[in-house]
Amino acid sequence: MQNENVRLGVNLDHVTTLRQVRGTPYPDLIQAIQISEAAGADGITMHLREDRRHIQDADVYASREVIKSSMNLEMAATSEMQRIAIDVKPDYCCIVPEKREELTTEGGLDVITHKMRLQDLTMALQEANIQVSLFIEPNPIVIDVVAEIGAPIIELHTGHYAELTGELQKNELDRIEVATQHAQQLGLIVNAGHGLHLGNVKQIADINNINELNIGHSLIADALFNGLAQSIENMRAAMQGRTA
Repeated sequence: MQNENVRLGVNLDHVTTLRQVRGTPYPDLIQAIQISEAAGADGITMHLREDRRHIQDADVYASREVIKSSMNLEMAATSEMQRIAIDVKPDYCCIVPEKREELTTEGGLDVITHKMRLQDLTMALQEANIQVSLFIEPNPIVIDVVAEIGAPIIELHTGHYAELTGELQKNELDRIEVATQHAQQLGLIVNAGHGLHLGNVKQIADINNINELNIGHSLIADALFNGLAQSIENMRAAMQGRTA
């Protein structure tokens, strides 16, 4: 079933990856935000990593001043990131696992092992009027723990789905759908993301009760050839099963 109400969160991390490679003032993140919102982005996502490989502290503060849609700050569950988030006050914080050596976030949070820390962090952020989501694997047991932690939103890791093909991919899609419905029954809002691109996004967007898809790398890759505004329009069209 086509779901035309799924929000598109545009992750602009890799605009700043290109900037940081050469230490230039360009490409300009603020310009990228403005183009993205004008093209229909429902929100802007950025990940302030502990090693600052792309987004920098100054980017987070400057972006908060110009974002007109909503700001989603992805962050590790550290005291440093908690302090920055409470100071910046994004609309949303998505808590993600982070290892220094990984190229990208490779899986969901271990909410069972780190339950108490995540509970404390969630409470602190919500007291600052920041909505909290936890980036997790599509597993009902994990979702039950998230509900106990008190986070109102989950973001399901779609990376395994994106890497698979054929029957294995279908099985993973089914797992995501079951997890989504389980979370919805618990009153949680369900977002999803990781590894999504024009060729695989529609199946995820079509899942009932998916609220938002956060997409970055494939959008920026498409933008190299088509421009950022057109790449966002292309993604929106793919989510709805049509041609931009």
